[in-house]
This record gives sequence, C-alpha cells and structure tokens, in this order.
Amino acid sequence: MIALDFIQTLAVGAIALFIGVYVLDRVPLLRRYNIPAAVFGGLLVAILISIFREFNIATVKFDTTLQAPLMTAFFTSIGLSASFQLLKTGSRQALVFLGLATFIAVVQSVIGMATAFLFGQPLLLGVLMGPAALTGGPATALAFAPQFAAAGVASAESVAIAAAMSGIVLGGLVGGPLVTKLLERHHLKSAPVALTSDSVQSAESGSANDDEANMLSVLKGISVLLIAMGIGAWLGGLMTSANLTLPGYVGAMLMGSIIRNIDDKTAWFKIPHGLTERVGVVCLTLFLAVALMNLKLWELSSIAMPLLVNLVIQVTVVCLFCWFVVFKVMGRDYDAAVMSGGFTGFMLGTTANAMAVMHSVVQRYGPSPRAFLVAPIVGAFFIDFTNALLITGLLNMLT
Repeated sequence: MIALDFIQTLAVGAIALFIGVYVLDRVPLLRRYNIPAAVFGGLLVAILISIFREFNIATVKFDTTLQAPLMTAFFTSIGLSASFQLLKTGSRQALVFLGLATFIAVVQSVIGMATAFLFGQPLLLGVLMGPAALTGGPATALAFAPQFAAAGVASAESVAIAAAMSGIVLGGLVGGPLVTKLLERHHLKSAPVALTSDSVQSAESGSANDDEANMLSVLKGISVLLIAMGIGAWLGGLMTSANLTLPGYVGAMLMGSIIRNIDDKTAWFKIPHGLTERVGVVCLTLFLAVALMNLKLWELSSIAMPLLVNLVIQVTVVCLFCWFVVFKVMGRDYDAAVMSGGFTGFMLGTTANAMAVMHSVVQRYGPSPRAFLVAPIVGAFFIDFTNALLITGLLNMLT
C-alpha cells in the first residue's frame, strides 16, 4: 500500500490540476463542454488508481484532511459574494429567475426520489442525483456526500461526481440548440440596450481593483474569510446540536453572507471582494482535485441504471420548463431566450456552462446585456443558498 500524508495528497492534487489544464488546452472537444480542469485531472488520477487496484499493481491511500477546510473556504467566499443589494440591482427579474431555479431544484428532488424508489434504492439517493449534483454541481454534490453516506447512501461520493459530470456535459450539449430553436420559432433578434454606469458597476463589483493587490488588502481579504469560517464553525456546531443534518460549510457560508451585507450597509470592513472570490476559486479547484482523486469508481456499477434514467428525465424536464415557462416568464424576447439557455446550463451543470451557452449564442446572434447581468448573479451565488436549504431539509426529513 502507498499511503500519502495530507501535504503529499495536496501535491498530487496540484499535479492532477495542471495535467487537466494541459489536456484541456489541447483538446477543443473537452473545452467545449466546460469541464473544469480540476475535475478532469482528478478523474484521470482516480481512473489510474482504479486500474492499479484492478490489476493488483498497487493500492493508494490519500489523506484528505485538507479537503474539508478547502471546501469550507470556497463556500465562505460564496457567502461573502452574496450581496442582496447586488441582487436588487440586477432588477426584479433576478428574483423571478431565482424563484424559477429554486422551483426546478425542488422538481429535481422529486424526480430523483421517484427514480430511486422505482429501482428500490434509498430516496436520499434521488436527492443526491437531483438537486445536489445537478443544481449544485460537483462542489455541492461532493460537499454533501459525507452526509448522504452517513445516512445510508452507498458510494455517495462516486454517485455525486458521476451525476454532476453527466449534468455538466448534457447542460453544455442541450443549452445552445434550445436557444437557437427559441430564436427561430419566435423570430427574435438582438436589441442591444446600453447598461447604466451603476448597473455595470454593480455587476462588476466583485472584480479586483488594482489597489487590492497590496499586502494590506490581501491580509484583510484572507482575514475576513478566516473570521467567517471560524464563527461559522461555531454556528454550524449549534445547528448540529439542534439535530440538523447539514454539511460543515453551511454555518460559514451564512456568516459570510451576514458579514457581506453588513459591509454593504456600513462599509466597516471594506472587504476586497475580488480577492476573496479568487481565494475561494483556488480553494474550490484544489478541493475538487483532491476529492475526485479519492473516488472509488468501481462502486458505481450497482446504480448505473438509476443514474441513467434519472438523467434522461431531468434533462427532458429542464428543457421543457425552459421552453414553456422560463422563456415566457422572463419576457418572451431575445434576452429571455438567451437566459433560457443559461438556465439550462446552470440547472444541469455549473454557472460556467451557463456562461458558455450564452456566449456561444450572442457571438452568433448579438449581445444580450440583461441575460449577462441576471443569469450569473443567480447561478453563481443565490441558487447555492436556496439549494443548500432544500438539500438540508430533505436530509433531515428522510433520515
């Protein structure tokens, strides 16, 4: 057996990450589906370890001590990005878009549980295959996987990443064609609308200013992140003592949101939001690489059919909902069609899927500033809150 400590494990994760970057840079087909480099590299390592195990070459054991802190740091940065002032600036449509996304997350849980029941599997498997993996993406699915495993879902991590990765690929595949059909069916064309300077400033409020590169700003950003994580750990302990089943990051994410919105009102902290977001992305990238390397892929064979049936139904429902509901509710215009494609992207995969789908559309048909203001705000930040609450509620209800 080859046993690696947590530093060596993180080092292998970094190697896996850059292998993923190298391969994705040279394979356009993989780039097209917006598969994260950390996911691709981590899966390559997991596949290699599975081969070693199958042929009795070696058994590799990773120390995942740093996995939880990296995950918590990322979700804390999400909390620090969740400005309700920014959501209001994104117009009433952002709230409507969030409501539609939350509704589909609930529908995904119902579909997942029904599929699990049909195949004689635990209902919680359906929640994991549904909103945790699809609305949440790889990070949320893997973050909740230990709670699902503790509740009796076998091979929770492997199921989480299999469903999430399938959703990423399918979300990238169906979003563009759906928008194209909407545009052709309704004879829609781009009608560019200039954003006000306030809207642009609000939409870009997370971008780093040049002065945030100095040492004081770096120290402030990391300190705020650590403070939110520390208080959040205490808050999470209170929730756990109240017999709530939830992942460790929820308290830190809520505390990050509280700090952010206090800062928006008072400017006490003057948080360098661009910096905290970048730190969060770095932590997410390393977390995904480490988590995926440790997947036991040989455990998936027993639930392959439920996974496949669930995905077919989920993709069909999301596409129909975009066609008949999202497009109409969001205004029946060009921007609404582009937002429908973005909705498909992040409700089946990640926000990166949504952005890629929308970019591919506007490059051909023209700009859609409203879509690019509303979809990223909801897909990148606020749906994580409502989805986490939904998953936590279902975990507590079904255990």
